[in-house]
Amino acid sequence: MDATARKTVLRMFTYGLYAVTAKDGEGGHGIAANWLSQVSFEPPMLAIAVEGDSHMRRLLDMHGAFVVNVLESGQRELAGQLGKTFAKHPEKMRDILWKPSPLTASPILTVALGWVECRVREELPTGDHILYTAEVVEAGVLREGVALTLKETGFRYFG
Repeated sequence: MDATARKTVLRMFTYGLYAVTAKDGEGGHGIAANWLSQVSFEPPMLAIAVEGDSHMRRLLDMHGAFVVNVLESGQRELAGQLGKTFAKHPEKMRDILWKPSPLTASPILTVALGWVECRVREELPTGDHILYTAEVVEAGVLREGVALTLKETGFRYFG
């Protein structure tokens, strides 16, 4: 396979860029993620790929729940902050305002356009990532706006 062609074509795929958050002790943890998609209407379900050696993966395995916060166009700086690794930036959520979600206490970012609260149903190892399928168990719209995209930020990947 032509590695350059593969890389070029895969970078043509379009993605949203979301803040995925989970309960972490008394606080919360968040990542920027773009490998996320709705996969079912009924029940409403999502799939998300998370790096296999990440702190988020440990939290999802421990708590089985997370929130997807829809970021607004223009929130590149916030996405970049959440995209930093936990190992180097364990306090990256410190200055981000959030409230606990109704069912699982996962962080809902107050600056998000909207959010969905999810419970993990299955996980599947997929190379260097873990693919989680999760049922949407609660949702909220915080305000109107246009969602952030990976292309807008100039970033190539978060997860």
